[in-house]
Amino acid sequence: MTVPNNKTPVFSSRAVLMNFLVLVLCSQFAFSVLAMKGALLPQMLELWNISKTQFGILMSIYGIVHNILYVALAWVQDRFSARVLIPVNMIMGGLTTFFLGQTTDFATLCFLFVMLSLWCEGAFWPAVLSAVRKTTDDTNQGKVFGLLEGGRGAVELLQNGVTVALYVFMGYSILGLQLAFMMNAVVMILLGVVSWFLLPAQTLLKTDSDPKLANQEVLAGMKLTLRLPEVWLAGAVGFCVYFVYTAMPYFVTYLGEMYLLPALAISIFGIASTSGGRIAVALPSGYVADRFLGGAVGGLGAGFVLTLGLGTVMVVCTLMGGASWVAMSSMMAFAFAIFFMRALYFAPYGEMGLPQRFSGSVIAMASFIVYLPSSFAYLLWALILDGNPGARGYALMFFALSVVSVVGFLLARALRRRMRSGTADRVAVLVAALDAKLGLQGREKRLSDLINQKTS
Repeated sequence: MTVPNNKTPVFSSRAVLMNFLVLVLCSQFAFSVLAMKGALLPQMLELWNISKTQFGILMSIYGIVHNILYVALAWVQDRFSARVLIPVNMIMGGLTTFFLGQTTDFATLCFLFVMLSLWCEGAFWPAVLSAVRKTTDDTNQGKVFGLLEGGRGAVELLQNGVTVALYVFMGYSILGLQLAFMMNAVVMILLGVVSWFLLPAQTLLKTDSDPKLANQEVLAGMKLTLRLPEVWLAGAVGFCVYFVYTAMPYFVTYLGEMYLLPALAISIFGIASTSGGRIAVALPSGYVADRFLGGAVGGLGAGFVLTLGLGTVMVVCTLMGGASWVAMSSMMAFAFAIFFMRALYFAPYGEMGLPQRFSGSVIAMASFIVYLPSSFAYLLWALILDGNPGARGYALMFFALSVVSVVGFLLARALRRRMRSGTADRVAVLVAALDAKLGLQGREKRLSDLINQKTS
């Protein structure tokens, strides 16, 4: 889809920008535990005294729980405001994060990962994504999601940098990791308090003042949006992106097992490929996609072409015993391509012309599809690697990533064709018919207007 030249600013005021920055901080600190795995997975396995397969089980538990919650709680995204859905979950997630650094009992870890998924995913994560989508207009979606992912990368760089520094300062002891868990937990609780006072309390529904009619409006909006083929196609594209992303923690174990690099060097690589990739690539991704690739969907297709090529290079490198610098360079580029796509995979939902008042439930259902690999992919990679030790296991992993990239590219092409055929116009007609049926009147509310009213 070709995005027209848009001169509308991404943020309409300083107050809207401040709300966005709070969303960025909340969105990254809520995933402080998961952020560590990209750079410090070997140390985390030591901290919890678990194997890669057990780690895969924990991630699968986490993924299954949040995927159930995404569907079960989809309706609350449009029914309640971000002020209701974000602060309490941040506080409870902070408490859970604190206790995660204090145990090595696997059963306790399983329970804590269920709680972490409840508070830091469930209603929380779709609420963050929905609020980001509503922060700006439809023509700036790639840009605002790129800024979200890049901003999260900057925060992640700080998190992982502090964690590695503590790890080294403590004599390469897991006590450094435990301290990092505690620090992140405290920050999460503080952010929960700040977001309570900053985020607007109103919803964007036209029937906001009547609970019964509001419920009807939300359900009608869900029926309308979930019948759109583009919604499911965009979700399938995001599914492929996230499937590829789930292999990234095993990039760091690859370097340790195949090249016997020291732990500090591997951690630095992990930080550079994850946090560095998000800052250097995700931050400008929306601008690059709009300017050179015809919008977010075109950017996703281009990203899959890159991961296909790099996955093939890694298969050859692994089987033929390529030099460590070739492997590191290829995996660094692989990570950059992944974060370029991650910054864009929710942008199509804003570009479809869906009104902001119905965006939350759509993004919740999209999150279910996009993050579905988290319920099985981490375990799948662990089983492949543990069941095929050495080069064979990693070659199989990179081959599978190449296959998924082909599928993702074909889905992105199909989505682009449909959106070029006039999705936004079709949505406008359907929404007008829905409003007429329910007797809804008045103009569409915008989140930025509510934020500006709150601060005026």
